[in-house]
Amino acid sequence: MLDEGSVISYLNERGLISGNATVEVLTGGVSCVVLAVKSAERELVVKQALPELKTKAKWVADQRRAIVEAEAMRVYQSITPDSVPELIDCDEANFTLTMSRLPNTCTNWKQDMLEGRIHPEMGEKLGKVLAQWHNTTAVDSAIKAKFMEGELFEQLRVSPFYRAVADKNPNLQQVINSLIEEITTEKIALVHGDFSPKNILATPDHSPIVLDFEVAHTGNPVFDLAFVSAHLLCKTIRTQSEAEKDALATTALNFLNSYRETSRISIAKSLPLHVALIALARVEGVSPVNYLDEPAKQRLVATTKSALLDSTMTFEQLFEGAK
Repeated sequence: MLDEGSVISYLNERGLISGNATVEVLTGGVSCVVLAVKSAERELVVKQALPELKTKAKWVADQRRAIVEAEAMRVYQSITPDSVPELIDCDEANFTLTMSRLPNTCTNWKQDMLEGRIHPEMGEKLGKVLAQWHNTTAVDSAIKAKFMEGELFEQLRVSPFYRAVADKNPNLQQVINSLIEEITTEKIALVHGDFSPKNILATPDHSPIVLDFEVAHTGNPVFDLAFVSAHLLCKTIRTQSEAEKDALATTALNFLNSYRETSRISIAKSLPLHVALIALARVEGVSPVNYLDEPAKQRLVATTKSALLDSTMTFEQLFEGAK
């Protein structure tokens, strides 16, 4: 595995830089080593997939996801070049990607929201980007064929989020199994699979740049819609500020409405159930969020379990209940 001491010689061997450079360790979440490298010629980010994710519960995932990520980046970059970093190199033997580093004027969307910097227009712009991705890939049979394998999605999303919650809640197993069926058998478009605020940077004019494509797969677009919405739901429940709650709920509604206006794919009626389940998994699944205190966790569990038992609850009602 690459580290601060070896990455410069690695990049020199790959012909991506020449000579010395400075190295900075970036936050790679739980799944990757991520290093920023600045040479005389360019600024790069090097990302290498870990064989075992850094979570309290054991979570092993195939390092081939790095190759999937490179292929997905190329697809998404071709559709929305301003919303995806430039891929410079893919080293399949070492499961390593090298990409251009984004300007330091960009901020992490998750951190922005946790610190009270909530700009609902981010939701609107993000919905349009996602709809463009889904629209384009839904009608491209070659792209869909390339990403048809579902094993990585099972390892990284279905098992730790859906099945883990089902194992802990026998009374929810029927509804969860139906949701699993929906996201694993309906092959509609290229799905990002990790459409989360931590993987989205905000430019100074509040436009999104999306990162981390290793869970990309041909599947049901409802998963992308639900994944980011679940994070917004968690953050709505977390804050005690009424103004922040309103702004976060508005961001979520802007996102969904913008997606609906741009998308040529109908939104699944099950969306609120997927949102509730993924949010619940951030407390009861393999990868819990680290920003909810105990009262907030209890409110989230109560809100989401109630929604999972009520098939009539709408997206708007789910967020209204989170206030």
